[in-house]
Amino acid sequence: MSNKDNTTGTEVAGRVADVLLLFATGPKYLGVSAIGRELGVSKAVVYRILQSLVSREMLATDPGVAGYRLGPAAVALGASALRGFDLRVAAAPVLRRLRDETGETTTLSGLLGDERVYLEQFESEREIKMTVELGKRFPLHAGSSGKVILANLPADRREALLAAPHDALTERTIVAEDELRAELERVAEDGVAVSLGERQAGAGSVAAPVFGPDGEVRGAISICGPEYRFTPDLVERYRELVRAAAGEIARTPAATR
Repeated sequence: MSNKDNTTGTEVAGRVADVLLLFATGPKYLGVSAIGRELGVSKAVVYRILQSLVSREMLATDPGVAGYRLGPAAVALGASALRGFDLRVAAAPVLRRLRDETGETTTLSGLLGDERVYLEQFESEREIKMTVELGKRFPLHAGSSGKVILANLPADRREALLAAPHDALTERTIVAEDELRAELERVAEDGVAVSLGERQAGAGSVAAPVFGPDGEVRGAISICGPEYRFTPDLVERYRELVRAAAGEIARTPAATR
């Protein structure tokens, strides 16, 4: 095979991956024109990629709905990846116990590139509760799980992310670089982050980082629920609980494989 063929194959594979990643981070349904604009690729090329992915059930269409969505093969692939994620296996029993102890939803987030993604949750059994969307990506500057991951990244990577523009997800999101830096310094010193309406209006959460055997932050666990239930006394209690739970997860053999 010539070098030209190798280059062409790499470009095609890259475009296919870029299309799939748009579905992971964007709206549920995407059309040919929107994908073409986002990736800077012609409609004809996008259409051929979409048809190939549909034929393999990586994407699908629904009657009466314009655009494409993730198909059963992509969902199965994502579920397989989650099952094989050792941190998720290690965290599950700890998060379940933490949910039962607090009565609030508990979550596990993993670091994915410069964002985080929810990998697991154990929902509160209360009628009014908070739930999260597994697999959805979120920026690191907003919310307790994101902040506690960002605060524990290597300095050069953290500074690069701090220097980038930050969107306000709610009116309480910290977006100013100096304010965010000060907040991250407090989080790093305390080992726990608190969010009251910073990522989602009306939601409260307390999170702690989970580290790998190499000492690098791999994700975060959180206790989350309606903000009105996150009173100062309970927030202090949750600080101790998530800190201890994160340490327990990091020491579990499944988390270090």
